[in-house]
Amino acid sequence: MDRKIEKKTWTPRKIAAVVGGAILLGGIIYQIGFADHRSTMNVDKDRLSIGTVKTGEFTDYILVSGQIEPARTVFLDAIEGGVVNKVVRESGALVRKGDTILVLNNSNLQLDVMQRETMLYEQINNVRQTRLLLDQNDLSQLGQLAEIDYQISLLEPQYKRFKELHDKKLVSDREFEEVKEQYDYNLKRRKLTYASYRNDSLARSYQLNQLKLSENRMQASLTGVGNILDNLIITAPIAGQLATPEQLEIGQAINPGQRYGQIDVLDEFKVRVPIDELYLPRIGQGLRGKFSLSGQDYELEISKIYPTITNGRFEVDMVFTGERPEGIRRGQSVRIRLELGQKETSLLLPTGGFFKDTGGNWVFVLNSAGNAEKRNIRLGRKNPEFYEVLEGLVEGEKVIISGYENFGTNEVLELK
Repeated sequence: MDRKIEKKTWTPRKIAAVVGGAILLGGIIYQIGFADHRSTMNVDKDRLSIGTVKTGEFTDYILVSGQIEPARTVFLDAIEGGVVNKVVRESGALVRKGDTILVLNNSNLQLDVMQRETMLYEQINNVRQTRLLLDQNDLSQLGQLAEIDYQISLLEPQYKRFKELHDKKLVSDREFEEVKEQYDYNLKRRKLTYASYRNDSLARSYQLNQLKLSENRMQASLTGVGNILDNLIITAPIAGQLATPEQLEIGQAINPGQRYGQIDVLDEFKVRVPIDELYLPRIGQGLRGKFSLSGQDYELEISKIYPTITNGRFEVDMVFTGERPEGIRRGQSVRIRLELGQKETSLLLPTGGFFKDTGGNWVFVLNSAGNAEKRNIRLGRKNPEFYEVLEGLVEGEKVIISGYENFGTNEVLELK
């Protein structure tokens, strides 16, 4: 007798289908709700530069290059032109004040000086001749006064005697009047002559004073003209080291006003530093900097600012505030760490090539799994070593600081 076979509800095939569907559904739900859909890229970790975020003192500074220069330089410009007749001191020589450097020859100048001296001597002689005439006129008037006084001294006793005799009727009226007229005439003559002499004396005194001043000026001009030829002998105005832009040769022509060299005072030095015009508003006198030479640090301070901008740069002078290095030379270059502000405690991120790709708005930060994830941040000030971190990072986190140009738009980097 045939037996009816009952069909099973959960066959292995059906169970497998249900399980497979559940797994598939679970995978879909996971991909939709929980899976990481960010773009990922595999990167060789050894080819990356990684920096650690740390808390430390942030110093706002820039690195600049400067050149050593003497603190004082006196330029040598030719007052008079001429042809080099003798070179006494060569470029690089140490000179003392008054040492002869060059001897020039200028025949035209020498002839001109001789003519001017001759003219001045003639003018001085004319002044002296005028003064002699004034003195002679003074003596002449004094002589006239002396003659009148002599006549009066003779006529006065005679006049008095004749007056007594006339009063006694012992001399005639005519004889008395002749003596009286002569006496009165000489008195009036003396009065007029003395008035003329007094007026002439005032004018003569003024003229003599003017003549004296004129002669003094002529004598000073004569001395100055004589000193013109001294300008052909060029001497050192101060002690120091002579430097000329080119080697001076005998027979070489030097024009008036031409700069033929300079003298550097070697007792003190300064550093001339060109700085990018971007920093001009932040640069002021008193800012400090330092540089290292032969393993020792030396401190500088800005003493003068030249605000003129040339090729995008302006210049400052920095002087030593402490010990000065030995053996430094003009033109020697030094690398200076110029501080722009006071030190502050901040969160610091080492500088790197990432900034040019992100503008400092985001970085790749390493996570606990050893991969790097993109994160938005905000940076503040920058110096050659660190960025100041304002937001987005905490102390101890590690950040990829090398360039991001090969990472494209990926948001996760799997480090191998």
